[in-house]
Amino acid sequence: MAHGGSGLASARSARKREALDLFRGLPGRYDRLSAALSFWQDPRWRRALVDEIAPRDGERVLDVATGTGMVAAELLARADCRVVGVDQSAEMLAAARVRFAGAPAGRVQLVEGQAEALPFADASFDALTFTYLLRYVDDPAATMAELARVVRAGGRVASLEFGVPPWAPARAAWRLYTAVGLPVLGRLASRDWQRVGSFLGPSIRDFYERHPLQALVGYWRQAGLRDVRVRRMSLGGGVVMSATRCAEGSAPVGEPRRVDADEPERAGGG
Repeated sequence: MAHGGSGLASARSARKREALDLFRGLPGRYDRLSAALSFWQDPRWRRALVDEIAPRDGERVLDVATGTGMVAAELLARADCRVVGVDQSAEMLAAARVRFAGAPAGRVQLVEGQAEALPFADASFDALTFTYLLRYVDDPAATMAELARVVRAGGRVASLEFGVPPWAPARAAWRLYTAVGLPVLGRLASRDWQRVGSFLGPSIRDFYERHPLQALVGYWRQAGLRDVRVRRMSLGGGVVMSATRCAEGSAPVGEPRRVDADEPERAGGG
């Protein structure tokens, strides 16, 4: 069953309209500035996200909240797969279309749509990625169910979100940077980036107050995903999660597995 993507404007909540407005002026320099303002951790986190999916030749992968297509491009670079990128921002998709202008026919498709109502049939993708998405939806649990719906049994799902460092000294530095550093550095770039810099810290803190990491793991499992894996990166400033879609009718089992990115076996992974 495909969920329709019509009536997007009327379905958008205040939260989503704010996100659309916030990012409308960013696509031109988004890749470079998002990397610089994260001290070049954002590209590393995105590579780690694709590591978890490990795309294979011939697979069909859905990249939700594709933005300017950075994760989609990494997926295409890793395997001879086909990627469908979805984003609710027409401006971001325009930048993605420029990125993929020379891509071979059929390898990448870009669709304007919302994660809460994907215009695709059940079990129509081998794998799915999403990036910085759940803070911008009204019901993360329902959104996870919708994302899982379009992944086949045995398919992989992985996400990247900002995190709040659990270690007190790192958390204090994070709070100082998000409260002062990001707005100041953003202002050097443009007024649009100053707004983003001022928005991010409170947005991330508020999200985890309402949806702690353990609750997010629960949303994934309720959506029919098993073997949920949580990987904190850069002292917890980034969080990569991954799981496998359960077979129809089977229940997800097992506790979430946590991996510290600084563990030796992960050191070369991103």
